[in-house]
Amino acid sequence: MTKEQSKTGDLGAVTFEAALAELEEIIQQLESGDVELEKSISLYERGALLKAHCESKLRVAEERIEKIVAAGDGTLKGEAASFD
Repeated sequence: MTKEQSKTGDLGAVTFEAALAELEEIIQQLESGDVELEKSISLYERGALLKAHCESKLRVAEERIEKIVAAGDGTLKGEAASFD
């Protein structure tokens, strides 16, 4: 997916890193003050979607990490045990 496609397309395929980078670009543009009002609103809307996408990706990562818990005997519990 190209950068232009990610700006208008579905966020489902956008990685956390790509979404964060795009969000940082949007913040820089908005902070510069050199963006027309309508463009600013559009950028803000996209930024809100990217923020929600990043938060969702982080929640999923936290849930995966929580499933990787070492048992008292040193073995792994949950889904992580199937990696052996």
